[in-house]
Amino acid sequence: MKTSLFNTALIGSMPRGKEILMARRKLSAGLIDNASYEKLIDEKTKEVVRLQEDLDVDIITSGEIDRDNYVSFISEKLGGVSQMSMAEMLDYVDDKREFENILNTLDVPASSIKNAICTGKLKYKGDIVASELQKLKSFTNRPVKITMPGPYLVTRSMWLANVSSNYYDSKEDLGEDVIEIFKKEITKLQEIGVDVIQFDEPVLTEIVFTEGRPRTFMCASLSQRKDPTEELEFATHLIKSVMECIDKDKSIASMHVCRGNWSKDESILLTGAYTPLIDLFANINADLLALEFSTPRAGEIKSLLADERLRNKIILGLGVLNPRFDEKEDVDVIYNRAKEALAFIDKENLWLNPDCGFATFSNRPVNEYENIRAKVGAMIKARDRLRAEYE
Repeated sequence: MKTSLFNTALIGSMPRGKEILMARRKLSAGLIDNASYEKLIDEKTKEVVRLQEDLDVDIITSGEIDRDNYVSFISEKLGGVSQMSMAEMLDYVDDKREFENILNTLDVPASSIKNAICTGKLKYKGDIVASELQKLKSFTNRPVKITMPGPYLVTRSMWLANVSSNYYDSKEDLGEDVIEIFKKEITKLQEIGVDVIQFDEPVLTEIVFTEGRPRTFMCASLSQRKDPTEELEFATHLIKSVMECIDKDKSIASMHVCRGNWSKDESILLTGAYTPLIDLFANINADLLALEFSTPRAGEIKSLLADERLRNKIILGLGVLNPRFDEKEDVDVIYNRAKEALAFIDKENLWLNPDCGFATFSNRPVNEYENIRAKVGAMIKARDRLRAEYE
């Protein structure tokens, strides 16, 4: 991929709209055929692509229009996986009181949050996001990024002990099969051709910011060890094993991390600098880290880039848009945030992006297209200002 200074890209999800949600329900009920549904998905994906091209976004994403949410959609893609709501999972939880405490923390109805749960031996069916990538490439001539839930997120969210232990001795054993499946998918993605492969690992922040107490919408929250150091070692193993499968001559290997993206109430989302994750960041062999930085909850840029193992050895995808705020960010604020990062990183290693997607859950987007267009437009204006100054 031919790179420019201050490349811009979205993180992933975009609002699906009522028409898509209704079509999903009709498809499930057998009221429309798959061809009609796929035609609608294509139309809405093209609209998302055109929006990005009209705004002059450098690297195009699909908008994840066909996904139920950021991780549960894999239940439709892998054998041995079933979809359960958080409410349904309560039947299989030993500590029901603690789990109910988690549900009470959420700003989302438990019935609307779906998890992909391991209910058998995992089987790769030949496609997780490969068909989505093929469609995306047919809709644009620009560089493209494909997004996937990361291997740690997938493993942890799928492991429901009272169910999954019938098929795997441990979460670690399940993780090894996840690695093998991801290897096969990466091979397919790179055969199709992709400029950036992004793995989403938002739950990493929960490990280090909850002091061992599960509290998250991210996944089952049942399989986290009490020792954060041990859990981070497990996460590092999974992510590094998958990153090493990417041919870096063909694609940029990226990881995205945030602190939760389902509520406009910032007070209930996680807070903390990236410092506890620096060892993991330094060891996973990622080319690019797409990180949340527009919110004060993410800490200071200096706290991340002061480490020699990261400074100018990775590309920083700097989060400059808060997807949960309706208001358009000020171009000067975005520009100055980028300038702050440039005090610690070379201009060739700084990209711009939103903190996260705009619709983590298909039926619960955190923003709407009118606002998104204005917010992304401000990011592009800041990029152009930076390019005029540094190119």
